[in-house]
Amino acid sequence: MKLFSWNVNGIRAAEKKGFLDWINSIQPDILCVQETKAHKEQLSDGLLKEHGYYAYFHSGEKKGYSGVATFCKKEPLYVQEGLGIERFDSEGRVLITEHESFLLYNIYFPNGQKNDERLQYKLDFYDELLPIISEQVDSGINVAVAGDWNTAHHPIDLARPKDNINNSGFMPIEREKLDIYVDQGWVDTFRMFHQEPDRYSWWTYRFGARARNVGWRIDYFFVNESFTQNVIDADIHDDVMGSDHCPVSLTLDV
Repeated sequence: MKLFSWNVNGIRAAEKKGFLDWINSIQPDILCVQETKAHKEQLSDGLLKEHGYYAYFHSGEKKGYSGVATFCKKEPLYVQEGLGIERFDSEGRVLITEHESFLLYNIYFPNGQKNDERLQYKLDFYDELLPIISEQVDSGINVAVAGDWNTAHHPIDLARPKDNINNSGFMPIEREKLDIYVDQGWVDTFRMFHQEPDRYSWWTYRFGARARNVGWRIDYFFVNESFTQNVIDADIHDDVMGSDHCPVSLTLDV
Protein backbone atom coordinates (compact mmCIF):
# COMPACT_ATOMS: atom_id res chain seq x y z
CA MET A 1 0.00 0.00 0.00
CA LYS A 2 1.44 3.33 -1.10
CA LEU A 3 0.60 6.41 0.99
CA PHE A 4 1.51 9.97 0.06
CA SER A 5 1.28 13.19 2.05
CA TRP A 6 1.56 16.67 0.54
CA ASN A 7 1.03 20.19 1.78
CA VAL A 8 -0.30 21.70 -1.45
CA ASN A 9 -0.51 25.30 -0.15
CA GLY A 10 -3.96 25.78 -1.66
CA ILE A 11 -5.70 22.88 -3.39
CA ARG A 12 -7.42 25.10 -5.95
CA ALA A 13 -4.07 26.58 -6.96
CA ALA A 14 -2.57 23.08 -7.04
CA GLU A 15 -5.35 21.92 -9.36
CA LYS A 16 -4.29 24.58 -11.87
CA LYS A 17 -0.70 23.33 -11.59
CA GLY A 18 -1.48 19.71 -12.49
CA PHE A 19 -2.44 18.22 -9.12
CA LEU A 20 -5.06 15.88 -10.61
CA ASP A 21 -2.73 14.79 -13.39
CA TRP A 22 -0.14 13.92 -10.74
CA ILE A 23 -2.66 11.81 -8.80
CA ASN A 24 -3.62 10.02 -12.00
CA SER A 25 -0.01 9.24 -12.83
CA ILE A 26 1.10 8.19 -9.33
CA GLN A 27 -2.11 6.36 -8.34
CA PRO A 28 -1.51 6.40 -4.58
CA ASP A 29 -3.66 4.11 -2.47
CA ILE A 30 -4.11 6.97 -0.01
CA LEU A 31 -3.22 10.63 -0.38
CA CYS A 32 -3.19 13.02 2.58
CA VAL A 33 -3.31 16.70 1.64
CA GLN A 34 -2.73 19.64 3.96
CA GLU A 35 -3.39 23.36 3.71
CA THR A 36 -6.24 23.00 1.24
CA LYS A 37 -7.38 26.58 1.98
CA ALA A 38 -10.90 25.86 0.75
CA HIS A 39 -14.37 24.68 1.72
CA LYS A 40 -16.04 21.91 -0.28
CA GLU A 41 -18.50 24.28 -1.94
CA GLN A 42 -15.52 26.14 -3.43
CA LEU A 43 -14.10 23.04 -5.14
CA SER A 44 -14.56 21.73 -8.67
CA ASP A 45 -16.08 18.36 -9.50
CA GLY A 46 -12.58 17.36 -10.55
CA LEU A 47 -11.38 17.73 -6.98
CA LEU A 48 -14.52 16.37 -5.37
CA LYS A 49 -15.31 13.22 -7.31
CA GLU A 50 -14.01 12.85 -10.87
CA HIS A 51 -10.66 11.39 -9.76
CA GLY A 52 -12.19 8.06 -8.73
CA TYR A 53 -11.20 8.28 -5.06
CA TYR A 54 -13.26 8.48 -1.91
CA ALA A 55 -12.51 12.05 -0.85
CA TYR A 56 -12.92 13.56 2.60
CA PHE A 57 -12.38 17.16 3.67
CA HIS A 58 -12.04 18.95 6.98
CA SER A 59 -12.06 22.72 6.55
CA GLY A 60 -11.48 25.48 9.04
CA GLU A 61 -14.15 27.99 9.98
CA LYS A 62 -12.03 30.73 8.43
CA LYS A 63 -12.19 30.56 4.64
CA GLY A 64 -8.94 30.37 2.73
CA TYR A 65 -7.05 29.04 5.74
CA SER A 66 -5.71 25.66 6.85
CA GLY A 67 -7.78 22.58 5.92
CA VAL A 68 -6.97 18.94 5.16
CA ALA A 69 -8.23 16.33 2.70
CA THR A 70 -7.75 12.57 2.41
CA PHE A 71 -8.23 10.64 -0.84
CA CYS A 72 -8.65 6.85 -0.57
CA LYS A 73 -8.89 4.26 -3.35
CA LYS A 74 -10.73 1.91 -1.00
CA GLU A 75 -13.48 3.26 1.21
CA PRO A 76 -12.30 3.61 4.82
CA LEU A 77 -14.05 1.73 7.58
CA TYR A 78 -14.54 4.97 9.50
CA VAL A 79 -13.84 8.68 9.03
CA GLN A 80 -13.56 11.35 11.72
CA GLU A 81 -13.09 15.08 11.28
CA GLY A 82 -10.96 16.60 14.02
CA LEU A 83 -9.61 15.40 17.34
CA GLY A 84 -12.71 16.29 19.33
CA ILE A 85 -10.98 19.38 20.74
CA GLU A 86 -12.82 22.51 19.62
CA ARG A 87 -9.90 24.96 19.75
CA PHE A 88 -8.03 22.82 17.22
CA ASP A 89 -10.96 21.42 15.24
CA SER A 90 -12.26 24.90 14.38
CA GLU A 91 -9.14 25.35 12.23
CA GLY A 92 -9.70 22.17 10.19
CA ARG A 93 -6.41 20.44 10.93
CA VAL A 94 -7.16 16.73 11.32
CA LEU A 95 -8.78 13.90 9.38
CA ILE A 96 -8.73 10.37 10.81
CA THR A 97 -9.45 7.40 8.56
CA GLU A 98 -9.66 3.80 9.71
CA HIS A 99 -8.34 1.12 7.37
CA GLU A 100 -8.22 -2.65 7.74
CA SER A 101 -4.78 -2.73 9.37
CA PHE A 102 -4.26 0.74 10.83
CA LEU A 103 -5.56 4.18 11.70
CA LEU A 104 -4.30 7.09 9.62
CA TYR A 105 -4.11 10.62 11.02
CA ASN A 106 -3.78 13.29 8.34
CA ILE A 107 -2.65 16.44 10.16
CA TYR A 108 -1.70 20.00 9.37
CA PHE A 109 0.16 20.93 12.53
CA PRO A 110 0.01 24.61 13.56
CA ASN A 111 2.70 27.08 12.58
CA GLY A 112 4.19 29.01 15.48
CA GLN A 113 5.93 31.83 13.63
CA LYS A 114 3.31 34.55 13.98
CA ASN A 115 3.63 35.28 17.71
CA ASP A 116 4.04 33.72 21.15
CA GLU A 117 0.34 32.90 21.32
CA ARG A 118 0.46 30.83 18.14
CA LEU A 119 3.69 29.16 19.28
CA GLN A 120 1.95 28.06 22.47
CA TYR A 121 -1.06 26.89 20.44
CA LYS A 122 1.33 24.73 18.40
CA LEU A 123 2.99 23.29 21.49
CA ASP A 124 -0.41 22.57 23.04
CA PHE A 125 -1.42 20.74 19.87
CA TYR A 126 1.59 18.41 20.17
CA ASP A 127 0.77 17.81 23.82
CA GLU A 128 -2.91 17.06 23.19
CA LEU A 129 -2.33 14.77 20.22
CA LEU A 130 0.23 12.44 21.78
CA PRO A 131 -1.99 10.74 24.39
CA ILE A 132 -4.76 10.33 21.82
CA ILE A 133 -2.64 8.39 19.35
CA SER A 134 -0.76 6.55 22.09
CA GLU A 135 -4.05 5.33 23.56
CA GLN A 136 -4.95 3.85 20.18
CA VAL A 137 -1.65 1.97 20.08
CA ASP A 138 -2.11 0.76 23.66
CA SER A 139 -5.46 -0.71 22.62
CA GLY A 140 -3.72 -2.79 19.95
CA ILE A 141 -4.24 -0.59 16.89
CA ASN A 142 -1.42 0.44 14.56
CA VAL A 143 -1.29 4.16 13.79
CA ALA A 144 0.37 6.28 11.11
CA VAL A 145 0.54 10.06 11.49
CA ALA A 146 1.04 11.88 8.20
CA GLY A 147 1.36 15.53 7.45
CA ASP A 148 3.11 18.84 7.78
CA TRP A 149 4.52 18.75 11.32
CA ASN A 150 5.93 22.28 10.93
CA THR A 151 9.11 21.39 12.85
CA ALA A 152 12.51 20.27 11.62
CA HIS A 153 13.57 17.75 14.24
CA HIS A 154 17.36 17.63 13.95
CA PRO A 155 20.10 19.83 12.42
CA ILE A 156 20.29 17.41 9.48
CA ASP A 157 16.67 18.30 8.70
CA LEU A 158 17.33 21.84 7.50
CA ALA A 159 19.99 23.57 5.44
CA ARG A 160 20.80 26.38 7.89
CA PRO A 161 20.33 25.09 11.46
CA LYS A 162 22.57 27.66 13.16
CA ASP A 163 20.71 30.55 11.51
CA ASN A 164 17.31 29.23 12.60
CA ILE A 165 17.81 28.15 16.20
CA ASN A 166 15.63 31.01 17.41
CA ASN A 167 13.01 30.72 14.67
CA SER A 168 9.78 28.80 15.11
CA GLY A 169 10.10 25.49 13.31
CA PHE A 170 13.52 24.75 14.78
CA MET A 171 13.35 26.16 18.30
CA PRO A 172 14.55 23.78 21.03
CA ILE A 173 11.13 23.85 22.72
CA GLU A 174 9.48 22.60 19.50
CA ARG A 175 12.11 19.97 18.77
CA GLU A 176 11.79 18.68 22.32
CA LYS A 177 8.15 17.87 21.59
CA LEU A 178 9.27 15.55 18.78
CA ASP A 179 11.86 14.05 21.13
CA ILE A 180 9.00 13.13 23.47
CA TYR A 181 7.14 11.42 20.61
CA VAL A 182 10.25 9.39 19.79
CA ASP A 183 10.84 8.55 23.44
CA GLN A 184 7.28 7.22 23.60
CA GLY A 185 7.81 4.87 20.68
CA TRP A 186 6.99 6.92 17.58
CA VAL A 187 9.28 6.42 14.59
CA ASP A 188 10.16 8.86 11.79
CA THR A 189 9.84 6.45 8.85
CA PHE A 190 12.01 8.45 6.43
CA ARG A 191 15.04 8.05 8.70
CA MET A 192 14.51 4.28 8.75
CA PHE A 193 15.83 4.27 5.19
CA HIS A 194 17.68 7.56 4.67
CA GLN A 195 20.48 8.95 6.81
CA GLU A 196 21.82 11.31 4.16
CA PRO A 197 21.68 15.11 4.56
CA ASP A 198 20.18 17.67 2.18
CA ARG A 199 16.80 15.94 1.90
CA TYR A 200 14.06 18.50 2.39
CA SER A 201 10.31 18.82 1.85
CA TRP A 202 9.77 22.60 2.12
CA TRP A 203 11.51 25.64 0.66
CA THR A 204 10.60 29.29 0.99
CA TYR A 205 9.47 30.89 -2.26
CA ARG A 206 12.03 33.63 -1.65
CA PHE A 207 15.70 33.84 -2.60
CA GLY A 208 15.57 30.97 -5.10
CA ALA A 209 15.72 28.61 -2.13
CA ARG A 210 14.37 25.54 -3.89
CA ALA A 211 16.76 25.82 -6.82
CA ARG A 212 19.62 26.02 -4.32
CA ASN A 213 18.06 23.34 -2.07
CA VAL A 214 18.05 25.61 0.97
CA GLY A 215 15.17 23.82 2.61
CA TRP A 216 13.61 22.17 5.64
CA ARG A 217 12.31 18.64 6.22
CA ILE A 218 9.06 19.25 8.11
CA ASP A 219 6.70 16.75 6.43
CA TYR A 220 6.70 13.29 7.99
CA PHE A 221 5.08 9.91 8.32
CA PHE A 222 5.46 8.75 11.92
CA VAL A 223 4.30 5.27 12.97
CA ASN A 224 4.21 3.39 16.26
CA GLU A 225 7.25 1.21 16.82
CA SER A 226 5.54 -2.15 16.37
CA PHE A 227 4.11 -0.99 13.04
CA THR A 228 7.62 -0.47 11.61
CA GLN A 229 7.72 -4.18 10.73
CA ASN A 230 5.14 -3.37 8.05
CA VAL A 231 7.07 -0.41 6.64
CA ILE A 232 8.73 -1.24 3.31
CA ASP A 233 9.94 2.19 2.26
CA ALA A 234 9.63 5.92 2.88
CA ASP A 235 10.85 8.75 0.69
CA ILE A 236 10.70 12.41 -0.31
CA HIS A 237 9.66 13.36 -3.84
CA ASP A 238 11.37 16.69 -4.38
CA ASP A 239 11.00 16.48 -8.16
CA VAL A 240 7.25 17.17 -7.81
CA MET A 241 6.44 20.85 -8.20
CA GLY A 242 3.25 22.82 -7.59
CA SER A 243 3.72 23.95 -3.98
CA ASP A 244 6.40 25.24 -1.63
CA HIS A 245 6.28 21.71 -0.17
CA CYS A 246 6.83 18.45 -2.04
CA PRO A 247 5.15 15.10 -1.40
CA VAL A 248 6.50 12.49 1.01
CA SER A 249 5.58 8.82 0.86
CA LEU A 250 5.25 5.70 2.97
CA THR A 251 4.99 2.17 1.55
CA LEU A 252 3.37 -0.46 3.77
CA ASP A 253 3.04 -4.22 3.60
CA VAL A 254 -0.48 -4.71 4.95
